[in-house]
Amino acid sequence: MKKTINFKMLLIAVFTIIYASATAQQSTEIKKYDPGFRLGFGLNGGIPTNKVYSWSLGGDVRLQYDLSMKTSLTLTTGFTNLFVNKQDLKDIGFIPAKAGFKAFIWEDQFYVLGEVGAGFAVTNGYNDTTFLWAPGIGYANKYIDISVRYEDYTKFDTNQIALRLAYGFKL
Repeated sequence: MKKTINFKMLLIAVFTIIYASATAQQSTEIKKYDPGFRLGFGLNGGIPTNKVYSWSLGGDVRLQYDLSMKTSLTLTTGFTNLFVNKQDLKDIGFIPAKAGFKAFIWEDQFYVLGEVGAGFAVTNGYNDTTFLWAPGIGYANKYIDISVRYEDYTKFDTNQIALRLAYGFKL
């Protein structure tokens, strides 16, 4: 009988130690994460997929709110210029306004991103607003964000594959 009581006490002690250790580890992990805002400034270059535009260049500002260690909401704006191939057409410059969702899928640094919004044409007499959507993939660490995206402009009859190089920091 004494061996049974000692064995039960040993099992209770082992489970208590395991539970306390797991609880302490979880609370430590939660304390390490600090949700909040990040701000990033990026340069963008792209290659349109149609023959009217030859290349694009732009800059952006992205505000990101980290919901968790793996997910974030984004707001992006800036300026992008699509340069034309033909002499009889004019380049088009526009201001994008996009909202998005970023999910880190590997090692808390590699992510997928989806953005939707509008592009407001502001140069060379263009006065159109286009719907735009942009899925992408990227890598981000504490300060650097590098991504590739496909971006579609419905009213401008084009889309592009673009590279973004950005510097970001916590606010």
